[in-house]
Amino acid sequence: MMADLNQMYDAAIKLKDSGDLPGAVTQLEAIEAIDPTHVLTHSALAVILQRLGKFDAAIGHALKVTELDPTDPFSFTQMSVIYQRCGKIQEAEDAMARARMMEAARGGHKH
Repeated sequence: MMADLNQMYDAAIKLKDSGDLPGAVTQLEAIEAIDPTHVLTHSALAVILQRLGKFDAAIGHALKVTELDPTDPFSFTQMSVIYQRCGKIQEAEDAMARARMMEAARGGHKH
């Protein structure tokens, strides 16, 4: 089953890269229906829906990424970017602060 999801995800990204954002969303939503915990799917949906101006849905998917992968500072970095692009500056700053705290706690460096 996982291989099929990966193939579906790759197909969705190809659609996105070719400029078919609604087609990519449809494909990603099909993956989400099969596996609601597929982090990459939520991450991609956050970016694509934001580009389509569907800010509430984009933020919902970005939040889901932070729920599914709460120990990854990148989850919160992406959340910050999505908030910023959706015009939610305070939320963006809060998410970025959380990402920085997590990176500091890890003793890690920025990518």
